[in-house]
Amino acid sequence: MAPRANWKGFLRLSLVTCPVALYPATSDTEKVSFNQINRKTGHRIKYAKVDADTGEEVSNEDIIKGYKVDTDTYVEVTKDELDDIALESTRTIEIDEFVPRSDIDSRYVIRPYYLVPDGKVGHDAFAVIRETIRNMDKVAIGRVVLTNREHIIALEPLDNGLMGTLLRYPYEVRDENEYFDDIQDVKITKDMLDLARHIVEQKSASFEPEKFEDRYESALVDLIDRKRNGRLTGAKPAPKSSGNVINLMDALKKSLAGAGERKTAPAAKAPPAAKAKGKKKRAEGQREMLLPISGGGSGKRAAKEAPKKAEKPVRAQGKARKAG
Repeated sequence: MAPRANWKGFLRLSLVTCPVALYPATSDTEKVSFNQINRKTGHRIKYAKVDADTGEEVSNEDIIKGYKVDTDTYVEVTKDELDDIALESTRTIEIDEFVPRSDIDSRYVIRPYYLVPDGKVGHDAFAVIRETIRNMDKVAIGRVVLTNREHIIALEPLDNGLMGTLLRYPYEVRDENEYFDDIQDVKITKDMLDLARHIVEQKSASFEPEKFEDRYESALVDLIDRKRNGRLTGAKPAPKSSGNVINLMDALKKSLAGAGERKTAPAAKAPPAAKAKGKKKRAEGQREMLLPISGGGSGKRAAKEAPKKAEKPVRAQGKARKAG
C-alpha cells in the first residue's frame, strides 16, 4: 500500500505553479520494536495521565499546555491562543532563492522527503521547475508549513522527481566552539601523515549502502526467532581487549600492514546459489530477515523446530512491531 502524503499543495517558481505532494523518504517501520508488558500477566502496559502531586488521573479536557518559567511556575497557554498565532499554510512552497549545494552545512539537515506531482495535471510545470534546478546545478530554497510550524526546505532533482530536505534554523544548531576549544593543538610529523594517508588510500571505496548490514537488527531478529522456537540463548563472550596504544607510529605501521593484507587477500568464492541469495537479501532489506519470525515461508528448518502449539505471528499481535 502506498504511503500517505504528509502534505499536499503547490510548488511555485515565479509564475510557474503545479500541484505537488510531499512524502517521507525514510521509514523505521521495518525495524524490530518492543512493547512493554506486565511480567506477571503478560498484558501490555497502559500509560495514564496523572497529576504529579495528587496522583489522580486527569481527563484530556482538563489538560492544557504550560511553559515552565520557574520551579513551580508555569505560563498557561490555551489551544485557542495557539490557534491564533499558528501560521496559516498557504499550501504553497514558494521558491525564494537558489544556492550551491556545498553552501548547506550538513548540521542543518533534518530529514528528506520526496516531492512528486499530485494528480494528472501539472506534470509539464513540474518538469520545467525540476530541470531548471538541475541545469543550474543548484539547490532551490523555499518554505513549507507543517503542523503549524514553518520549515525551510531545500529542493534538488532526484531522478524524475524532487527531493525536499527540511533544514534547521540557526538557533537549533549548537556552537562547535563550546566543544572544540579544549582540543589540544598538537604537531603531527610528515611521516605520520604519510602513513595515515596510505591507510586511507588502501581503504578507499565507493559508498554502497546496500553492502552495510544492520548487525544489531539482525541479532534482534535471530534472538526472537530462537526464543519463539524454544531454543536457548547463550551468553555472548566478552570482546578481547587490544591493550593500550603506546607508540602512535608503531600503531600506524601495524594498521598499514593489516590494511594491505586485507586488500590483497583473495576473496573466498561463494557458490552461485549463495551469491544470488545474498544479493536478494540485501535488496529486500530487513523484511527478508523477518520472514522466519512471522512464519511466512521460512523453510523446512524453521517449520521443523517450531513449537507444536501454534503461535500468533509477531506482526499480528496488536501491531507488536510498534513501540509500546
